[in-house]
Amino acid sequence: MPQRSAGLLIFRQVAGYREVFLVHPGGPFWARKDEGAWSIPKGLVDDGEDEQAAAKREVFEEVGATIEDECEWLGEYRQPGGKHVLAWSVEADIDVENIVSNTFRIEWPPKSGMMKEFPEVDRAGWFGLDEAERKILKGQKQILADFAARRP
Repeated sequence: MPQRSAGLLIFRQVAGYREVFLVHPGGPFWARKDEGAWSIPKGLVDDGEDEQAAAKREVFEEVGATIEDECEWLGEYRQPGGKHVLAWSVEADIDVENIVSNTFRIEWPPKSGMMKEFPEVDRAGWFGLDEAERKILKGQKQILADFAARRP
């Protein structure tokens, strides 16, 4: 069975204009990548975990924000690597200047024997749908399209 991740497409209305919240992955691989590198906050669903609860947990782990509202189901999306992303949308306002992310450790530089710690998310931003479509990972573009179709 393919790995499953759960995530939230968080949105807000600003002066009648709709924006979505995206996160940029931390770590050296993503450091110099921008367009086509951003994502909705998401992560793996633990065995036996409620999927929407997993999506909310991931938002907390990646940016430090607590989402308590009920979310609207968007769909399940197969990623180019085979993983499936379960996505919901929810309206919330997150301060991108004050995100707090979990960290991970990897050997860096490769084969150096040195372990370094990096944030899961190194920055976040609010984007209009057109800009978000340029920023988001290829495999998540359909999430944006489905959201736009349901919330004109």
